[in-house]
Amino acid sequence: MTSYYVYYRVDAARLATVRKEIERVFAAIERACGVRGRWMRRRDEAATYMEVYEDVADEAAFEALLARETAALGLERHVERFVCA
Repeated sequence: MTSYYVYYRVDAARLATVRKEIERVFAAIERACGVRGRWMRRRDEAATYMEVYEDVADEAAFEALLARETAALGLERHVERFVCA
């Protein structure tokens, strides 16, 4: 299975709004794909955040849903995909 790591920067003025939207995205993905995301902040840089989604079975469905649910966020998002070695 694949794990996804999605990172981006959030302006402090938008943080509360983005946090609410990320929770909405997490709920939609959990309902549709059975995967619960985690939201993390970089320890040494308060403006960098990362979503983590582990054990994704259906990559195509997950990626389509993730793109659809996050399109309106207005963030430059970077997606990395990892599998167990």
